[in-house]
Amino acid sequence: MRSGIEKNDQRIFIFDTTLRDGEQSPGVNLNSEEKLAIAQQLARLGVDIIEAGFPISSMGDFKSVQRIAREVKGPVIAGLARTNERDIRAVFDAVKEAEKPRIHTFIATSEIHMQKKLQKTREEVKEMAVKAVRLAKSLVDDVEFSAEDAFRSEMPFLCEILTAVIEAGATVVNVPDTVGYATPFEFAEFIKKIKQGVPNIDKAILSVHCHNDLGMAVANSLSAVLNGARQVEVAVNGIGERAGNASLEEIVMALYTRRNYLKFDTGINTQEIYRTSRMVSTLTGMMIQPNKAVVGKNAFAHEAGIHQDGVLKERETYEIMNPEMVGISSNKLVLGKHSGRHAFKLQLQELGYNLEGEALDKAFDEFKQLTDRKKEILDEDLIMLMDSFLFGSGEDVYVLDHFQLSSGTNISSTVTVGIKTNGVMAEEAACADGPIEATYKAIEKIINLPVKLDSYSISAVTGGKDAQGEVVVRVSLDDRTFMGRGLSVDIIEASAKAYINALNKIVRTYPELVP
Repeated sequence: MRSGIEKNDQRIFIFDTTLRDGEQSPGVNLNSEEKLAIAQQLARLGVDIIEAGFPISSMGDFKSVQRIAREVKGPVIAGLARTNERDIRAVFDAVKEAEKPRIHTFIATSEIHMQKKLQKTREEVKEMAVKAVRLAKSLVDDVEFSAEDAFRSEMPFLCEILTAVIEAGATVVNVPDTVGYATPFEFAEFIKKIKQGVPNIDKAILSVHCHNDLGMAVANSLSAVLNGARQVEVAVNGIGERAGNASLEEIVMALYTRRNYLKFDTGINTQEIYRTSRMVSTLTGMMIQPNKAVVGKNAFAHEAGIHQDGVLKERETYEIMNPEMVGISSNKLVLGKHSGRHAFKLQLQELGYNLEGEALDKAFDEFKQLTDRKKEILDEDLIMLMDSFLFGSGEDVYVLDHFQLSSGTNISSTVTVGIKTNGVMAEEAACADGPIEATYKAIEKIINLPVKLDSYSISAVTGGKDAQGEVVVRVSLDDRTFMGRGLSVDIIEASAKAYINALNKIVRTYPELVP
């Protein structure tokens, strides 16, 4: 079997954990098709390693990792395992057909984790780690070991266990700031001490995995790079447990934009960053805040007069990055109802979507339906339309057929909704204080599922009075959360679509609930 990646002192390897740690974000529940689509896009982006999941956690996760390993070419495909034989063999079975498979095994090394969580001694933890790495190494060439909560571990023991696992065959050793406790200055010293205290560290790639609880994950990761780390573990849009992980796009663009100072390279195709960010946001239902660095709506927006004047005279007065560098098109072509198939196809290609034949015909039909309701179709509209078209939920049990509402300032809102369940029409009406609540009550009368609406959010895809509204809802059933998304120029329609989208995901998980 081929090993994963070769050490290079000026090359920073990008390890993407969007599909593992990122999917652990509250409310995120990706299906196999969505995971594969994200993995394929990560490969186009040029990440070095894709951590595709935690195979032992469920049969669904195992099959998703296995499918990614079989179908996604280019990056190393890794799966996560605890330090026990069952976990490790599950990862091997899932990733063994990958071009470049990796087993990633971990165990906690901080006193609080060993005593309170694992209830193991240092010697027991060290023995488990070494045994796990040896087993993994007997199955694949490329083995990563992570010392969970490494930053809060006692340095002598951390160095001892890292030395032992490298001797046992680990090709990568990862030292996470699992709870986001470090500061950049401390993390720099932490990495220096590891480099000094692990005599065989030159035989492995030193990796970091920083969480963002105090907002310093990116800064800590860059500090580690400057002091000897050569792999950085990241997630698209910084998603992940609690406050999330170091953000892929921020790490990559910091290394690129400040390469005169940092002097490191990555293998990332930066022009795929924006598209990757939008895809992950769409499929996870986690909206990107407008002021998000690199990929937020306001990242390249200028409102202050002095800033606008400066940018018009010379872009670099207030922009340290070119928007096109991250894949934000400067093409001002605006499509409308008179635009033809050729112009539509060319504009999609500009945005990175290559459709042919029947797929192009269907997408063009949806585009034409949108032009009947919206005069000008901007790039943002096309991106949202394509994400909805390409990553839709497939054959749905419930389909919104029609709705009609009556609402006003001093009257209750009344909404009538028609929904087809496996092709059979049902219609109900409901009243409430507002039209969205009335819509949801009417839907609940038709689709009688014991769900709870946990959250509702809406945002405009573009500016203007005919902007499309994107609605994201989260509903829960049996302690599981499901995300639904709807898009329309009519916010009531978008709201209905989002709720029905979530209910369709529930019945795909629990088919016995379908009447």
